[in-house]
Amino acid sequence: MKVKQRKFDVVIVGAGGAGMRAALQLSEAGFKVAVLSKVFPTRSHTVAAQGGIAASLGNVTEDDWRWHMYDTVKGSDYLGDQDAIEFMCRHAAEVVYELEHFGMPFDRLENGKIYQRPFGGQSLNFGGEQASRSCAVADRTGHAMLHTLYQRNVSANTQFFVEWLGLDLIRDHEGEVLGITALEMETGEIMILQARATLLATGGAGRIFEASTNAFINTGDGLGMVARAGIPLEDMEFWQFHPTGVYGAGILISEAVRGEGGYLVNAEGERFMERYAPHARDLASRDVVSRALITEIRQGRGCGPKEDHLLLKLDHLSAETITSKLPGIREIALKFAHVDPLVDPIPVVPTAHYMMGGIPANYHGQVVAPYKTSPDEVVPGLYAVGECACVSVHGANRLGTNSLLDIVVFGRAAGNQIIKDLTRNNHHKPLPPDAAEQTLTRLDRLETQKDGENVAATSEALRKTMQTHCGVFRFPDVLKEGVEKIGEVAERVRHTEICDKSRVFNTARVEALELDNLIEVAIATMIAAEARHESRGAHTRDDFPERDDQKWLRHSLFFSKDQRLDYKPVRLKPLTVESFPPKARTY
Repeated sequence: MKVKQRKFDVVIVGAGGAGMRAALQLSEAGFKVAVLSKVFPTRSHTVAAQGGIAASLGNVTEDDWRWHMYDTVKGSDYLGDQDAIEFMCRHAAEVVYELEHFGMPFDRLENGKIYQRPFGGQSLNFGGEQASRSCAVADRTGHAMLHTLYQRNVSANTQFFVEWLGLDLIRDHEGEVLGITALEMETGEIMILQARATLLATGGAGRIFEASTNAFINTGDGLGMVARAGIPLEDMEFWQFHPTGVYGAGILISEAVRGEGGYLVNAEGERFMERYAPHARDLASRDVVSRALITEIRQGRGCGPKEDHLLLKLDHLSAETITSKLPGIREIALKFAHVDPLVDPIPVVPTAHYMMGGIPANYHGQVVAPYKTSPDEVVPGLYAVGECACVSVHGANRLGTNSLLDIVVFGRAAGNQIIKDLTRNNHHKPLPPDAAEQTLTRLDRLETQKDGENVAATSEALRKTMQTHCGVFRFPDVLKEGVEKIGEVAERVRHTEICDKSRVFNTARVEALELDNLIEVAIATMIAAEARHESRGAHTRDDFPERDDQKWLRHSLFFSKDQRLDYKPVRLKPLTVESFPPKARTY
């Protein structure tokens, strides 16, 4: 089968905030840029981000980027790489002002400066009082950011490939990435998109869990691509469960609610967070709050007939605060929880939200992998940014509003690095003769499979397995059984069948190809979680309740082809300031 080819300077897979920020940098520099997206760009999952973008502007409370850095290192439970964290926090104010000048409509204080609200884990003066650090556009900050970046990219003549699915990386015999294969959903046509630089910005993979705040498009496509190409996945055991997903629906209720003064109560009407985080209370880091909610439920203080959720109160706030600062939250509560937060509390429960692990990358956006003597050898031609990448600035637990900061800081940094690299390399290398072979083999199997597994049923089995065996609290026997069960699901994935063989907008084929990516993420998560014998950040082991810095202050690397784990050290040395050594983490 002959596959058509097109050439670009840069191919970017994913049109969320990270992909579009990088694309803007490159298009404005004059490069020919193609951005692939499964959905229209402004429908990318960045649009769902609610609470804000963190930056130490000091508009409401005094602040300093070093305090932001300390909070991020502490929030990561000391698994974050401190050079990357310094890079992100130092550039935070700069990228926020840049977005403002792009036209992003931040809320304003009376003096005209950008409005900032407090968020979990943000403090003053290396652990002092609560800081107001999150720059917000009501509770629709991601929506405003995505539309702002899209408009700028249209102006810069970025070329968008809408409703296209990236399939596999193309590497030559030297290991350099030369582009990707992709599927145009409208026609069913496979195409090679050749590039001098390939950037993965495909977002998270929360659809491996049954209850998730993630959109249905979040299927870990970039992670599947690199895993099949022989590149490891980093720190996949660390998944953030957001404490306030709408009970029964999973839709996110932003931490901004608690930042504006909302608080959690149990069935007895008690503000129970004072028991778990006496100082920060409801604005402790997300892993602490999520564990507190589950503990309350397990100890019989849950709400409702099944005693299986808690309540988030904001009816004590003024109607003006709710309607002006949290209008989207009120709309979500009315639609999905059938309560009006002006008068009634919102039923909530911890829900899978964010992937701290991902594709190993440095703070320039370059993908790195173990090679010879270095655990961080740059993979030529390949870059990754956003939630699909593990830089690692979030370590074992991400602080709220650091995600929007992550995507614009490292999206811009990757764009700058690609500009440098392409300036030194001004030609396309020839493609290998088998450039599309892996993709064509995968598609041929789907076309010819007989008496195979149903894609929807297999996907449901994957999600149930992950939800049951790899949740907020993790138990040794449950994890061990989970490794076996996810292996059984993987065998089913290898034999999935689609009945619809048509080409035009064949969603059955797309879902089967997405399942190939989901299973890579799920296996890496389960095996890495079972192997990490400690509790750190979002990874909480019942049999190893303490953090173990002697044995486990290191990043995991999971290699898909032989299902092997390796490890590399955490980078504790910042770029310019003194390091923050690990210590007890309390709020």
